Amino acid sequence: MTYCVAIKLNSGLVFASDSRTSAGVDYINTYGKMFTFGVPGERLFVVLTAGNLATTQAVINQLQRDCEDPGAAVSLNTVEYLYDAAHYIGELNRHEQHRHAGPPQQAAFLPEASFILGGQLKGQAPDIFQIYPQGNYISASPANPYLQIGENKYGKPILDRIIAPETSLEDAARCALVSLDSTMRSNVSVGPPFELAIYRTDALQLEHRLNLKLASPLYKSMQKRWNEGLKRAFHRLPRFDWEK
Repeated sequence: MTYCVAIKLNSGLVFASDSRTSAGVDYINTYGKMFTFGVPGERLFVVLTAGNLATTQAVINQLQRDCEDPGAAVSLNTVEYLYDAAHYIGELNRHEQHRHAGPPQQAAFLPEASFILGGQLKGQAPDIFQIYPQGNYISASPANPYLQIGENKYGKPILDRIIAPETSLEDAARCALVSLDSTMRSNVSVGPPFELAIYRTDALQLEHRLNLKLASPLYKSMQKRWNEGLKRAFHRLPRFDWEK
């Protein structure tokens, strides 16, 4: 499993993902879940993936091939709107799931995959979309300015408490890291390295992209301060009447 989150703000977009693909007592495997496409100064796309690794790899590979093929009927280099890109990825996802589904006797095998697409085309507003295994998709809204795929429940509370459209990119990035850390603590199928990307509106390129391991000084410091802050807040909770 995995966990990915994208946040849409007034000032831009934030993306974060883990890299764990499987985890057991004596076997842990990792694979990056964040991919970028685009034409510098013209368009930028960030794609986050979750679900069956064979399906997600096949979709990402096809996206790359179409971008490199001038004769491709559609590609991320030629779509006119961001929602066209979401529809295109949804169709690729459905195709690859069908191709990997196998015969009925393999019903236990699940080729399903989900994606988050975010970015901006020159002259248009940035946006993020969650693309479901069925190929349909939704976008973020001011009331719900973030989208999640994978193991989303453990990292949701901090997002609900902190994220608003006016939140700064840096605060949202810190919030995304805390969301990942909270998920990792509750679910062994989510783990580092963590990828973090920050996109400022109209930049048409990523300003910052980080790859954070457990031993990374920034991540260790953030984790330590968050834990200490939670404990301080807990000990400041109101006392029961009989404790006074």
